[in-house]
This record gives sequence, C-alpha cells and structure tokens, in this order.
Amino acid sequence: MPDVVRHAGPPNPVAHVDAPRALDPRFAEVVTHGARLMSLYDLATFSEGPVWWPARQMLVWSDVEGRRVLGWREDGCVEVVVDATPFINGHAIDRDGGLIHCEHGTRRLSRTLPDGRYQVVVDTYQGKRFNSPDDVVCADDGALWFTDPAYGLVLPKQGTLAEAELDHRSVYRFDPKTGEAARMADLEQPNGLAFAPGGTTLYVTDTSRSLDGGRHTIFAFEVIEGQALANRRVFAEVEPGIPDGLRVDSRGWIWTSSGAGVQVFSAEGHRLGLIPTPQVCSNLCFAPGEQRLFITSKQHLYALDLGMGQASTTSRDR
Repeated sequence: MPDVVRHAGPPNPVAHVDAPRALDPRFAEVVTHGARLMSLYDLATFSEGPVWWPARQMLVWSDVEGRRVLGWREDGCVEVVVDATPFINGHAIDRDGGLIHCEHGTRRLSRTLPDGRYQVVVDTYQGKRFNSPDDVVCADDGALWFTDPAYGLVLPKQGTLAEAELDHRSVYRFDPKTGEAARMADLEQPNGLAFAPGGTTLYVTDTSRSLDGGRHTIFAFEVIEGQALANRRVFAEVEPGIPDGLRVDSRGWIWTSSGAGVQVFSAEGHRLGLIPTPQVCSNLCFAPGEQRLFITSKQHLYALDLGMGQASTTSRDR
C-alpha cells in the first residue's frame, strides 16, 4: 500500500494572493480575473518537476530536499510514489508511459514503470558522469531531451557535493533506440526546457543565479529534423527571480515560473499576463486538455482552473 501523506478531501483556497493579471485581452479569455489559486498540498520542503502521469492518473512532482516523489489524485489524496530518492528533480513521461526522473544525487536519468519497476536510463556522456540532470522532456520521436546544470554538485540540500567530470553544462538528446546521448548546446546553467507545438522550436532557460552572475534568460532554438539545434536567440529576460521551469501550451504560449508567479508570453515574445503566487514559483505543468494549471512553489502544490478557451494538449511533457 502507498504511504498516504494527505487523505482525500477538497483543496484549500489560497488567501492573500493577488488575482491573475491580464496584460493582453487574449490572456483574460484563458485565465479569468476571478480565477482562484487552490492549495492541493503544503507539507513539502522544496517542490519541483510536476508532470501528469496518465498511467496512474495522477499529478506527480518532486519534493527535492525532502527526497520524495509525491502523487496527487483527483480526490485530493496525496501519496508517496518514490521514497528516499537521490534528490530527484524534473520529470517527463516517455512513449511507453514510464515516469522519467532527473536524479541530482546519482547524476543520471532513471525511469519508474507504471508497475513500479525502476530502471537506469543514462548516466554518462563520453565516459564521464553528468553534472546533475535537472529537467527533461520527451520529443515526439521518443528521444529524451534534458538539461545538465551543476546545481546538484554545489547545493548540499539538492544533491551530492562533488567535482564535475565534464567541463561544460549542456542540453542533451538521448536516443533510447541507440542508447547514446548527444550534446546539443552549452549554456551557463541550463535548467527548464519545453518544445513548441510541432517540435520545431525548443525553449531552454538559463538560470545561473549567483553562481555565474545571475542569468535569468529564456533562449529559443530552431530544431533541425528533430536531432540538432540551430539559431539560438534570446526569447525573454524574466524578472523578478528566474525562469526555473516552463511549459508551452497548444497555442504556442510560453508559461514560465518566476519570482512573482507564473508569467505568460506569446510565441512572439509579448507578455500576456501574470498568475501571482504567494512564494517563488519553481515549475508548472498542465492537466490533460489544459483545463487546469499545476504550480509548484516551495512547500506547496497549487492548482488554477483555466477557461474553456484552451485547446487540447498533445505533448507528453505538459
């Protein structure tokens, strides 16, 4: 039996938080001014890496510093999906329905299958251990794209202190068919990533924080035939705070975490709106059909119901 940490019950409305703010009329059609932020769970230590797991019909996210992967069900029950983790952070769902984990402590990608079996996916590049894989998405062809910053090597609450074996911090593409990881791009501290609809654009956040001068940038890359990146450009500079995690909806809008909450941009880079959160927002994802937004923020898992204007989602990492 799973370890239940919250029994079934309704969510709690969040008091003392500003209403969503529309900077463009299109945003108001999706996130109404009267939308209320709801707290689904508030006993984590540092929440990150949310993803909807269809195989178990639950929202899964990491309590990185609490070293657990938690799962929220529609009835409000929260259970421990994986306990005593090696500082698991980001997640994605692969083409076989498995839950892919980014492990800071062991410096690798792993997988939990729907039946609970655990597998190592990839842990080295050219014979050297990764730094600390942080976030991951599954492309339409089944390849796993992931970021590899150094946070797990230098933050004792989120990893294991160690010297880096690689002299770069990069975005990788792992091909499950060949078992090989390819280095796609180097950044100061690559963090969150997400594909635009159709997979022709990849957005990657570069969030060096205080380690290398405080970068808080979203880059956009052109994806070449699903296997290479080109034409890197600055898509947005996010303030306050950093764009830790992000998602792209079926409209092509970019929804990113920040120090003020969730900021939303059009594909052209225009700011559309803001969903304030009481604490710094770390990451987010959509429920199936994009009718609900899940938000991780320190000890909290929040949810916000979205308007009927959202189209259906197709990407596995949302």
